[in-house]
Amino acid sequence: MNRNRAAFVAMLVVCLLTAIPNVALATDGYFMLGYGTVSKGMGGTGVAFPTNTIAAATNPAAMVFVGQGYDLGLAVFSPDREFTVTGNPSGYPGTFGLAPGTVRSDTRIFLVPNLGANWMVSKNDSIGISIYGNGGMNTTYDAAVFYGSKPAGVDMGKFYVVPTWAHKFGENHSVGISPMISWQRFKAYGIEAFGNFSSDPTKLTGNGYATSFGYGGRIGYMGNWTPWLSVGASYQTEVKYGKLKEYAGLFAEHGYFDDPANWTVGLALHPTEAITFAFDVQQIYFSKEASVGSPMLPNLMQARLGDDGGAGFGWQDMTVYKFGLQWKATDALTLRAGYATGKQPIPESEVLFNILAPGVIEQHATVGASYQMSKGNKLNLSVIRAFSKTVTGPNPLEVPGKQTISLTMDQWDFELGFSFGF
Repeated sequence: MNRNRAAFVAMLVVCLLTAIPNVALATDGYFMLGYGTVSKGMGGTGVAFPTNTIAAATNPAAMVFVGQGYDLGLAVFSPDREFTVTGNPSGYPGTFGLAPGTVRSDTRIFLVPNLGANWMVSKNDSIGISIYGNGGMNTTYDAAVFYGSKPAGVDMGKFYVVPTWAHKFGENHSVGISPMISWQRFKAYGIEAFGNFSSDPTKLTGNGYATSFGYGGRIGYMGNWTPWLSVGASYQTEVKYGKLKEYAGLFAEHGYFDDPANWTVGLALHPTEAITFAFDVQQIYFSKEASVGSPMLPNLMQARLGDDGGAGFGWQDMTVYKFGLQWKATDALTLRAGYATGKQPIPESEVLFNILAPGVIEQHATVGASYQMSKGNKLNLSVIRAFSKTVTGPNPLEVPGKQTISLTMDQWDFELGFSFGF
């Protein structure tokens, strides 16, 4: 086994062992802004401009244009989450007031690996594999947030192993398909106060981690329409998971928490050999998944938590616009920058439940670079700054106008990656 293949096998083992307990947090709801170090440096773009073997996470058709090799990356992810309650609780019977003040989730450093590999099995066909994560519902508040036990919070992570086949038609067009195998884990704690609203209070909170496996798929197209224009599109189905049985009294439909369907379209412009502009649009259908998309009210008054029609987090669908720039400054050095924006998925009316999952970020600025160390081998770097965003709304279970809740989040993401040729 040569040195590169040995490194690939070693990193695969590390990726599997590290990713399982530390699946990535995210900022487009619970989706990552981009997958792989290079894509992150260009604002998360990549559906029409593949740059490494993790491209299948965005567009499986792109893999046949990537060629043979593998990529690995390790991100250091640091989110900052807090909520502020303004106004004293009324104390009226039947209300659900919160203690006023600001509570900050413990700042934690997450190590998030990703890995991709691709093999050309013929001139026009490739097979590959991508390993990555999603998440974003993670909080740890050292307080009795809902007058339950302390600390209070949730932890949700999703881990994906995605094999890919891509086929090229002629020189300029390709299609690809990726079956998706996924594993998720979730725990909630400190929310005993919702017991009276639950179909099964023993499966509401404090039961440690629940896990389940899921499956889905992604299809894609990519075409180099002219020497200066590339176009790409992909569609991911809903990822269906088994029940999180330990939390069947929390999630609607008795413990299901599936991934929403989503699509991405984009283009890349190549005005010169050294410069590329990329633009992607992504649509994520959070509202279609009951556990995350169902509103708190009136659902909480019409059905119990965990039942069909039970309350969820009230997330709306999300559209994300991503812009990226790459400049090959020298034969060895490539520089990148990007920007992404999209309206966050949490409406003002849903802030109460989303204290547990304040995924409210809307804007990201990114920079990145690659340095050619030797033939086929590159060192990659990306930095993402997710700018602070606050969403403020009323406590819907209090006397109207008595209390408001503000959710705030921002974060940094630093990733170092390597690209190797076989």
